[in-house]
Order: sequence, then structure tokens, then C-alpha cells
Amino acid sequence: MVKEKNKVEFTQQITANQKILKKICNIYGVDHEDRLDLFQEIVGQLWKSFPTFSGKAKFSTWLYKVALNTALYHLRKSRKQKMEKGMMEDLYNSYNGNQNVGEDVRVLYQAINQLNKIDRALLLLYLEEKSYQEMAEILGISKSNVNIKLVRAKEKLLKIYKKI
Repeated sequence: MVKEKNKVEFTQQITANQKILKKICNIYGVDHEDRLDLFQEIVGQLWKSFPTFSGKAKFSTWLYKVALNTALYHLRKSRKQKMEKGMMEDLYNSYNGNQNVGEDVRVLYQAINQLNKIDRALLLLYLEEKSYQEMAEILGISKSNVNIKLVRAKEKLLKIYKKI
């Protein structure tokens, strides 16, 4: 009975937070197939880790932490594959099938894709309007380090964005 209750609760939480998972997969996945593999890896890891969710933090904070750690591990595993410049357009378009994407959004994703993995994670969390404290918990760094790294990531992103 407990396991069945856990399945229901887990499924409800994943469904409620699926946009977070899709965004992480789009940022860290190389192509459509890689994003699907990453999604499966993340959900599998979330299920394995679900019994450790204590409820001290919000579920979404815990989910980000597990999902980003899994994505970073996945990225290290598949480092041999390099992303092509034009791929961000494909990534975004395949995200939800919406071809009516503004040029600015497409360019923003293209610029974010050129950042290192930690800067991408920080900007993703920033765009999700997470607090510095939540970002620190998710990434396992101090709140002041979040501030410093985020300022630098924004500066790098602005330079890349201006070049595109």
C-alpha cells in the first residue's frame, strides 16, 4: 500500500513539474534522442531518490537538484559529442512543436547553449525566478557564490548575445 501511494504521489509531482524537466533536457540534451534518454535518466533517478525526499525543501527545489545533477552526469558521459551552432533552433522548435517562436527567444537559447554547464544551470534557475537560496541548495554552492557566478554568467551571456 505504501509503495502504491508513493507511485501516485511521485506521478503527480512529476506531472506537475514536467516543464522543469523538459527545460533541463532541452538545455543539456544534444538532440531529440539524447533529450529523451536524458529525460528517462532523470525520471529514473528521481524515482530512486524519491524515498529520500524529506519535505524540508519544496519538491521543485529537490527535483531541480536531482535533475541537474543527473543532467550534468549525463553531459560528462556524452562529452565526446559536440553541439552544432544551428542546433539550438532545432532544440527549441522540438521542445513543444511551436514554430512561432520569437527570434529573440531563439537567439537567447542559442547564446545560453554556448555557456558552460554551471552557467547554463544558474541561468535556467534564474529564468525560473528561483531565489538565490534555492539556487544554492540545488547546485550545492553558497548563496554568495550564486551571486558571484550569476553576475559573471549574465556578463558572458550578454557578450555572446551581442555577437549572434
